[in-house]
Amino acid sequence: MADIRHVVVIDIGKTNAKLALVDLEDLCEVAVRKTPNRPLAGGPYPHHDIEALWSFILDGLSALGREHPLDAISLTTHGATAALVGAAGDLVLPVLDYEHDGPDGLREEYETVRSPFAETGSPKLPNGLNVGAQLFWLERTFPDAFGRVEAVLTYPQFWGYRLTGIAAGEVTSLGCHTDLWNPRKRDYASLVDRMVWRALFPPLRRADAVLGPILPDVARRTGLDPATPVACGIHDSNASLLPHLLMREQPFAVVSTGTWVIAMAVGGGDLPLDPARDTLINVNAHGDPVPSARFMGGREFERVMDGAGKDWRENDLHAVLSEAVMLLPSVEGGTGPYPDRQGGWSGTEPAEGRRFVAASFYLALMTVTCLDLVGARGQTVVEGPFATNRPYLSMLSATTGRPVAVQDGGGTGTSLGVALLAGMPGTAPPSATIGPTGEDEALRRYAKLWKEKVASAGR
Repeated sequence: MADIRHVVVIDIGKTNAKLALVDLEDLCEVAVRKTPNRPLAGGPYPHHDIEALWSFILDGLSALGREHPLDAISLTTHGATAALVGAAGDLVLPVLDYEHDGPDGLREEYETVRSPFAETGSPKLPNGLNVGAQLFWLERTFPDAFGRVEAVLTYPQFWGYRLTGIAAGEVTSLGCHTDLWNPRKRDYASLVDRMVWRALFPPLRRADAVLGPILPDVARRTGLDPATPVACGIHDSNASLLPHLLMREQPFAVVSTGTWVIAMAVGGGDLPLDPARDTLINVNAHGDPVPSARFMGGREFERVMDGAGKDWRENDLHAVLSEAVMLLPSVEGGTGPYPDRQGGWSGTEPAEGRRFVAASFYLALMTVTCLDLVGARGQTVVEGPFATNRPYLSMLSATTGRPVAVQDGGGTGTSLGVALLAGMPGTAPPSATIGPTGEDEALRRYAKLWKEKVASAGR
């Protein structure tokens, strides 16, 4: 898109939804609006509150448009989510919350048609975390409604459809542990043809393609220029990866933090991935496979902190190191590198500042485990909420022995990556490198002991 500077990023996360106005010249967020994203428990199954999110989007576009110039709209969402659209453009079934366990009820039958990990790079995941399992369950459970489906839209493209009326598919969302995509062949997986679903998927578009201008109704409701272009959109972890993919020399790794912590290795070692440890192949915006590993770090952190204060002091860090206060995996079962482990505190459960430091060390060591599983090399770039957590960053740097960088500026890597779909900046975003500290030896001893305790407990 030509002459694009101010881009509104619509970011639907699993926990919160956000609108961010990104200035591509200054590489920062100019304005942000947020709302909790709370699935609805009623109806045939737990599902996303699409109309509440749509009102939030329209109200936000209207408010931002009154206060700032808006040149384009771009989109990102969490993965593992698809919308089933009928002939009139309506939803024929509610958009399933992937944490619902309904699909597990047909898991044994689904496994007889599911494509193997070697083909898709998509591990077997619980509940609805595989979109293929969602579709299988929905078709078997609600056959009449499923028979009215005209299009299966991955989640970013569903919101693009609501804005423009144009249906499209896109590979970063199709390649996000869906069971639906073969990343090496750059085509749908054999599951799609076995289930006769191929005709339900709309034509593929690049993440940075212009779907079209906003619909007249959207223009009237928001007051935006009817010619405002909307980019096709991208899966959120791949949005975090995109700026580095465009501007950084390989090899490197990007750690995208939020509800999920996703470690993505670009140009790393060619290691066999273990699907039992929540490793997978992501597909980047260019359609290339990216070895990845993940765990629910943000969710785990909130559970562990349980409302405790997050202020800490240097003496808290020294106490955690000297007393070996440790949290062992896993806090959130069923996912991550230790999916079958029930973890907890080793020794006395700490409070306040020490709790924060020990929980941060746990998150860092889980991140290191993920990086090791995908053969990460070179610099590690951390974006998202953990990029401001010094104990996390210090442990990550000391344990990997490789430089750790965090993005400077007012925007997250996700927002910047999504905005880049609408226009390229002239320079790379600035970053800060986390260097060695006086605690590095103590951090490494702590990490060694943590790994020994984890190993002694088995996977």
